[in-house]
Amino acid sequence: MSAPLDEFSPVFAIAVAAELAGMHPQTLRQYDRLGLVSPTRTAGQSRRYSMRDVAQLREIASLSAQGLNLEGIKRILELENQVAALSGRVRELEHALADELLARPGRRVFAAGGSGEVVSIKAGSRVAKSNQVVVWRPLRRG
Repeated sequence: MSAPLDEFSPVFAIAVAAELAGMHPQTLRQYDRLGLVSPTRTAGQSRRYSMRDVAQLREIASLSAQGLNLEGIKRILELENQVAALSGRVRELEHALADELLARPGRRVFAAGGSGEVVSIKAGSRVAKSNQVVVWRPLRRG
């Protein structure tokens, strides 16, 4: 049995992807040459596009209609892909941290103290709040 399909599964031939994106197949070839959208290749070197590729083609069309040139669009797509990758990495690290905290109850954690210093505290507790009053008075010019 094959793997389930998702948005990254390369299933569309160039003619179908072009129709879904509302573009000419030659435009898709040009975007592939420029590195804007890089479809998967079959053993015979035919292009296969995923739903993610089609969505990216639609985004390119939208950005182009707003007046951006292809080099600007390429930079935007690179940055969006970088943000997505970094967001995924943050989620991974958050899960790893949560797993670690659950696996080792009672370990110490760190927090910021009242004046910005790092304070070690027991997990599940809070830093004691300061009851100091700070009065601010503007400097007199004279």
